[in-house]
Amino acid sequence: MRSNRAKVRAGVSLAATLPMIAGALALGIPAAHAADNPARDTLKGTKPLWATAKADKGATSNSAQVKARVYLAGQDAKGLAAYAKAVSDPSSPLYGKYLSAKQVQARYGATTAQVKAVKSWLTGSGLKVTEVTEHYIGISGDVSAVERAFGTQLHNYAKGSKTYHAPAQTASVPAAVSSAVLTVTGLDNAPHKATHDDTLPPPGAVFKNSGPFSSYYGSNTASTLPSAYGSKIPYAIQGYTGKQLRAAYGAGKYTGKHVRVAITDAYASPTIAFDAGTYAKAHGDAAWKTSQLHQVLPSNYTNTGADECDASGWYGEETLDVEAVHAVAPDADVTYVGAASCMDNDLLDSLSKIVDNHLADIVSNSWGDIEANQTPDLAAAYDQVFQLGAVQGIGFYFSSGDNGDEVANTGTKQVDTPANSAWVTAVGGTSLAVGKGDKYLWETGWGTEKAALSADGKSWTNFPGAFTSGAGGGTSKTVAEPYYQKGVVPDSLAKANGASANRVVPDIAAIADPNTGFLVGQTQTQADGTEAYSEYRIGGTSLAAPTIAAVQALAQEANGGKALGFANPAIYAKYNKKGVFHDVTDNPTGNGLAVARVDFANGYDATDGLLTSVRSLGKDSSLSAVKGYDDVTGVGSPAAGYVQSYLPQAHRKH
Repeated sequence: MRSNRAKVRAGVSLAATLPMIAGALALGIPAAHAADNPARDTLKGTKPLWATAKADKGATSNSAQVKARVYLAGQDAKGLAAYAKAVSDPSSPLYGKYLSAKQVQARYGATTAQVKAVKSWLTGSGLKVTEVTEHYIGISGDVSAVERAFGTQLHNYAKGSKTYHAPAQTASVPAAVSSAVLTVTGLDNAPHKATHDDTLPPPGAVFKNSGPFSSYYGSNTASTLPSAYGSKIPYAIQGYTGKQLRAAYGAGKYTGKHVRVAITDAYASPTIAFDAGTYAKAHGDAAWKTSQLHQVLPSNYTNTGADECDASGWYGEETLDVEAVHAVAPDADVTYVGAASCMDNDLLDSLSKIVDNHLADIVSNSWGDIEANQTPDLAAAYDQVFQLGAVQGIGFYFSSGDNGDEVANTGTKQVDTPANSAWVTAVGGTSLAVGKGDKYLWETGWGTEKAALSADGKSWTNFPGAFTSGAGGGTSKTVAEPYYQKGVVPDSLAKANGASANRVVPDIAAIADPNTGFLVGQTQTQADGTEAYSEYRIGGTSLAAPTIAAVQALAQEANGGKALGFANPAIYAKYNKKGVFHDVTDNPTGNGLAVARVDFANGYDATDGLLTSVRSLGKDSSLSAVKGYDDVTGVGSPAAGYVQSYLPQAHRKH
């Protein structure tokens, strides 16, 4: 399962670096002897890493039921990856020569004969075909039928405090259908869920920020509170608005006119139209036009409980994403595509809807999981969707995570996924200072350390305090270095895990720090039980992703409306161009940076008192924003020249 960008995520990696079909495994014989029988081909990665001999609790009952998906490779998987690369590379003669959804299906989709052959094999093994789509064949059946079909036994394995079934050997398929099968998911029943990358209050209960605030960075100094880093510090921003973000990231005259942006999350906020309209009116954003905001929703929802996906927790995520995109790109057409749950299968379906129907050119995704939870089978399925999007001119933007290097969260240094995919644009986070007159002052990498005010009010306890949150980033352990990062990403990062160069996250960055965050408006249940619209400040790379998606909408407008597609090759090609990116560093003023923050102890009013703290900026776990490319902000954030860099050559200012 996957979760909304405040806490969890699930698996993806680069299809080019993870061969999907290799070797052989004979039905009913040990994996060690797979090479003895060439009649079957293995599906790499279908046995999860946690299915170890030590954790093995014995064979799964033959009568137990399994639901799975067999993803289809299509006619030309290698050709799809090659064309996706060529059409996205500014140095390629095929750059920008996108295909229609119909052309993609005709050239790369599964043929009728392939689908028929795969269905025949599955039903012949005793499995029931429950669904057939352009991307996969859904199946169900008992364990014995699954074992016959995929040439492996299912065993029960301990994983943490729970037990799940999983293949005891890597799954395989008959050689006769192996070219038609990309991978299979669902042979293990451990949960794969995504989280949203910010600390969102459940919309069922009101959340409000206490003051004092700054309206712009430094507008209100905390003169009665202790100093930090040798000087008095400002109060935290009340919450930046679209006007301030547009100025910071060089929007100029562009508004995203005639550009389509899609947003994926799980579930759907029942008050989104009212909230988005109320917020825009309150903060001077352009009013939403008729039919400018669309929703594409499933017929029903699943896994809605608090112990599964916590459906209500996703409402605020949708609210943030929709309002942030509109604030920065007020004329962009916005389509919200809600998944039936936070599980991978449902999130994949929402992404596939966008690709199959070309609902947008730019897709913002504020959810994911840690890389350790990704599995190559799901990685293959996700990357296939990303490649199918790339050849149509669709770009996917994923937030990089909110837990820095993940050590404090998981005990292991790692990146998040799907942001680790080489086929998406990973969006990191910054702390943003916008000054008087909407002037851009500086950014640091987003990383927060917090210290509380002492009991006597004269000092900060254990200053600068403990790490609380920060932009995700670092070096993937599973995805090879993509060609577009070579020559830009330092070897010290690319080879951080060994001799081989790997993918480094993120690619680009924008505002994420909740202490310099964005103001959103949402209908919430107030303390007296009534429902009412109210506003609060929010952050996380869940804010950075829709902000960058909106900036890309402005860039597409500047590009004459022509889709930008998979953006990474173009982003890295602009790396050394003057005025295109803000080169973000952790201490831009040289004096240390912090803000004072006052919060309601109960989250909504002063009844239970106030909590005062100092939040240091630019302290992202073991990650550092330094001069040049770094693992907190990538190439940096968009500067005044970024949007204009997409103007046709003849129209650029010199």
